[in-house]
Amino acid sequence: MPSRGVQSHLAHLVFIVGGASSGKSDVALRLAAKSAGPMAPRAFVATGESLDEEMAMKIARHRQSRSSTWDTAEVPLELSVWFENCARKYRLVVVDCLTMWLSNLCGRGKKDTEIIQETKTLLGVIRRSGARVVLVSNELGLGLVPIDAQSRRFRDLAGNVNRLVAKAADEAYFVVSGIPLALKKEGR
Repeated sequence: MPSRGVQSHLAHLVFIVGGASSGKSDVALRLAAKSAGPMAPRAFVATGESLDEEMAMKIARHRQSRSSTWDTAEVPLELSVWFENCARKYRLVVVDCLTMWLSNLCGRGKKDTEIIQETKTLLGVIRRSGARVVLVSNELGLGLVPIDAQSRRFRDLAGNVNRLVAKAADEAYFVVSGIPLALKKEGR
């Protein structure tokens, strides 16, 4: 069994995308756990912030759904920094979710071009981590066109980020009603 020391191989990147409350997080945890032994060092990186009571309750439910074998890191903004400094000690990392991360960055006034560059940086740092990394995101482009410009901008930005991640991923799944549909498998 590998030690918790620095990993030397490239990461294996899995991308999970789907609608809100589609079961993405459960699928991410199942796929991640299936790929590693029960004692493999693992981290759950949460990007949500409990800015209101509803979000605080959702975060608490998510925490309760994970076993105690997961280390939890709350990283609302600096994902690249966390991967650079912390990811190498884990064999398995789940990031939930990129859409909330984008919302946090937009809320702090980041420009779209900065966010796209940060996504590219994040993907490079993830590749060097040596871990199996599962990134979770929302698919926002299947519904009605939002009525206001800011919501359309966010939807388009999320779509651009999701395309970058899907292209870089070794595997990609679309989750519908808790069922993962394979979009991209390693070697295909």
